[in-house]
Amino acid sequence: QVQLVESGGGLVQPGGSLRLTCAASGIPFSVYTMNWYRQAPGKQRELVAGITSGGTTNYADSVKGRFTISRDNAKKAVYLQMNSLKPEDTAVYYCNVRARNYWGQGTQVTVSS
Repeated sequence: QVQLVESGGGLVQPGGSLRLTCAASGIPFSVYTMNWYRQAPGKQRELVAGITSGGTTNYADSVKGRFTISRDNAKKAVYLQMNSLKPEDTAVYYCNVRARNYWGQGTQVTVSS
């Protein structure tokens, strides 16, 4: 059974930081590109960051220089370190395996003073 479980969301003030974790099970994690998406109220889901099996990363322009994606294949986990958070980063953040259209349940990130 495939599971992607996100954690680490919460309420943070502008300028603050959060670290999201996605724990995977039931898949050969190390072979897949892993992605983080987000969806804000009333908006389409958008790709935030991705990391290939070889460790190559890509980011949405809106988060470049502030967010960092990383992975630990031994732990079957992918992380999203989010710094200098802005109110416009408020969204539900989802872990994704695009090759298999696997999605986690999401974790809420709210940036507000």
